[in-house]
Amino acid sequence: MSFKKNIKNALISVSDKKNLLKIAKILLARKINLLTTNGTGNFLKKNNIPIIRISDYVNFPEIMNGRLKTLHPKIMAGILSRREKDQKTMMLYNLSEIDIVIVNFYPFEKIKKEKNNIDEIIENIDIGGPTLVRAAAKNYKNVIVLVDLSDLELITDAIKNDQMCIKKRFFLAKKAFEYTSNYEKIISNYFTKMTNFQKKLKDDIFPNEIKLNFIKKQNLRYGENQHQKSSFYVNKSILQSGTISSSYQQQGKNLSYNNVSDADIALECVKEFFNPACVIVKHGNPCGVSEGNSIFESYLSAYNADPVSSFGGIIAFNDTLDFLTTQEIIKKQFVEVIIAPKINIDALKELEKKPNIRILTCGKIKKINKELDFKRITNGMLIQEYDHSEINLKKFSFVTKRIPTSKELKDAIFCWKVSKFVKSNAIVYGLNQTTISIGAGQTSRIDATNLANFKAKNRKKNTIGAVMASDAFFPFRDGIDSAASIGINCIIQPGGSINDQEIIQAANEYKIAMIFTNKRHFKH
Repeated sequence: MSFKKNIKNALISVSDKKNLLKIAKILLARKINLLTTNGTGNFLKKNNIPIIRISDYVNFPEIMNGRLKTLHPKIMAGILSRREKDQKTMMLYNLSEIDIVIVNFYPFEKIKKEKNNIDEIIENIDIGGPTLVRAAAKNYKNVIVLVDLSDLELITDAIKNDQMCIKKRFFLAKKAFEYTSNYEKIISNYFTKMTNFQKKLKDDIFPNEIKLNFIKKQNLRYGENQHQKSSFYVNKSILQSGTISSSYQQQGKNLSYNNVSDADIALECVKEFFNPACVIVKHGNPCGVSEGNSIFESYLSAYNADPVSSFGGIIAFNDTLDFLTTQEIIKKQFVEVIIAPKINIDALKELEKKPNIRILTCGKIKKINKELDFKRITNGMLIQEYDHSEINLKKFSFVTKRIPTSKELKDAIFCWKVSKFVKSNAIVYGLNQTTISIGAGQTSRIDATNLANFKAKNRKKNTIGAVMASDAFFPFRDGIDSAASIGINCIIQPGGSINDQEIIQAANEYKIAMIFTNKRHFKH
């Protein structure tokens, strides 16, 4: 169901101006009036974008050093107007409808970290912004609300065609309410903290009490098994594009518990790579990963890494999914879920041939500073720091007589990134920035190595000159002997075993280059 509406006026007031110019130019091309606050207006005018200042529009200046800018009946009526019911009122008072509201707030979280003076911090509590957003979200049937400028792609068609389906309008409204709720929570937490005189150790990042604040996003098709009911909740305190939690489902059957879990692993893994990459996940483990020159090339390599396991898998990309890659996916395999930051229109049309495939767009991938990781146990919870995996070669130790070549080092870093997302014990073989074979979830490291060997031989993979990554140290040399037997040339592992010297000696015997990362990646 879509609404055909003549979009005439957009209100813009943003603190974070990333993507603002792009949005403004699209609006301007459609001859849409841009109503702006002074700060946003000055930015746009410097970039030769014509605007109408809200103070001129309402014939009332911004006062109290900007404390009062947008709270005016002419603005609020324009946003809250119900197109079918309020026409007489709008005409009686000569009011104009506002069709798009693009607003984000003063960065209170950032400001409270930068400033020590409570009066300065409180001055940066946004009042008008949340009111505008709440009003627009309340009237989502008539007003498009945008709080995350990376969601531009969702409204582009609406601007071009003067229409947007009610499902997308509702999605953006829900996201807007989550945004305002999170903003209030941040401020509330600050005031609570200011009244809390309990002293904590400086290095204690864990709170004394945890109040989880999750809201239901949707009921799922079923749980891990079909007899289990399940639902998907998202953290209302975090609103970030480029995540499963904020993704938009373009088509397909209702998601299941396993779909969401595997899609999250696939997307988080593919974020590790800067070049076009593809990750295929099956039952909680990557089975094919590749980084290449294009999405098409990466998909082919990831799929060919393990076609058997890829059947019924989850495919994630870190760049726009195109028509040719989509055709290849449909031709080659049965797939449960595809997720990408953006999917081309012709690719979406091609995917309509397979209406059961769940298609998710996650928006622009961002670097998210995750701090804490949670895991439920019976009547309790485990909390740990998130396993950050920044690569710092200065912290690596090159421990063997032979130093890895630049190509081997590149492949080693690639495999090391993948190993973080493979359940322990984990062994990853790779070559040319593509996985060859993965041994996952074994109760001993030699079993994981032998499993990787078996899969490589069974799939008839060429492992001569390949690289091996191990998520934790080798307790004995048997893992090195096993890797050497199929032609592994370089091994990257944490080190730290009491038998490290024996392990290094074994590598030297086979002329294998070995790198110690001095950091492990257990995943349980």
